[in-house]
Amino acid sequence: MLKKHPLIGYSLFGFVLFLISNRVDELRVFQGASVAIYVIAIASIILLTGYSGQVSLGHGALLAIGGYAAALSRNHWGVPVWLAFCIAVLAAALGGYLLGLAAARLSGPYLAGTTLALAIGLPSIANQFSIFGGEQGLLFDIGKPPASFGESLTQYKWFFWIASLAALISIYWLRNVMNSRYGRSWKSVRSNDVAAELAGINIGRNKVLAFTISAGIAGLAGALLAMSISTVSPGAFPLTLSFSLATGAVLSGVTTLGGVMIGAVTLVAIPEIVGSAVSRFESSDAVANNLPGLLVSALLILTVLFVPNGPVEQLRARREKRAKS
Repeated sequence: MLKKHPLIGYSLFGFVLFLISNRVDELRVFQGASVAIYVIAIASIILLTGYSGQVSLGHGALLAIGGYAAALSRNHWGVPVWLAFCIAVLAAALGGYLLGLAAARLSGPYLAGTTLALAIGLPSIANQFSIFGGEQGLLFDIGKPPASFGESLTQYKWFFWIASLAALISIYWLRNVMNSRYGRSWKSVRSNDVAAELAGINIGRNKVLAFTISAGIAGLAGALLAMSISTVSPGAFPLTLSFSLATGAVLSGVTTLGGVMIGAVTLVAIPEIVGSAVSRFESSDAVANNLPGLLVSALLILTVLFVPNGPVEQLRARREKRAKS
C-alpha cells in the first residue's frame, strides 16, 4: 500500500519523527535537525551525480549561496522565514544555472575541478564585501517558535520540525522528478550521451536543468544549516563540507535516494564518535581536529572498495540475484 501511495508513507514517517522529537533530549533533537539538513544536501548530489552523471566536489559553495541569500533577505528586507528559504532556493538555483552553462561543456575531472575552485574561492569573495559580514558572517535569526504551539516547543525542536518537514517535502518531490521523463533523460545522458543525443535528447539543456535543480535543493540545505547555527559565515561552509557531502552521497549509494538517511546519519555521528574517543583517551586538540576528516576519508575508501553502489543497492542486487536463482 505504501509503495502505491508514497505520500501516506512520508506522512506516517513525519508523524513518527514528531513523536520522537517530544521524547528525546535537546542534543538529540539538534542532531536530528542536522540529519535532516544532510539528507537534503546529499539528495542534491545524488540528483546531480547519480542521475545526470555530473561530478561536483564543491557543493558546499551552493549551500553557502543559499545560506547567505536567506540571511541577507531576512536581515535587510525582513521577509518571513518561509520566504527567506524560497529566496535561498532561487538564489542557489540561479548560481547553479550559471555554473551549469559551463558544466554543459565540461565533464569528468574538468567539471569536478571547476566546482572545487568555486568552493575554494567563495569564502575569499565573501570576505571582500562588507554586506556579507566578513569572517564573522551574518546572523540568521528565524525568531521564536509560535506561542500557539505551547511552551514545550523549544528552539531546537522548532529547528527540527522545520528541517524535517523540508527534508520530507524535498525527498518526496525529488523522488517524483527522478521517476519522471526528466529523470529518465538524465539517466540516458549519464549512461551514454551519444545514444541519448541520437534519441533526440538535448544533452546540454538536460545537464543545465539537473545542475539548476540540484543547486536549488542545495541552497535550501544551506539556509537550513544557517538556521540551525543562527549564523552564516565562510567558516560555516568550509571545503571539508563539500568533501563530507560527497562521501555521504557515496555511502548512501549515489544512484538511489533509498539510502540517503545512511549517509546523513553517518556524517552526524562521526563528530560524536570522535568526541567520545578524544575524551576517553585524553587525546590532543590536533587529534580531535583531524580525526573526523580521517574517518570520513577511510569510510569513503572502504565504501568504494566493498559497496561501490551503496548498501541499499547492494542488498537490492542480492535479493534480485536470489530471486533469479
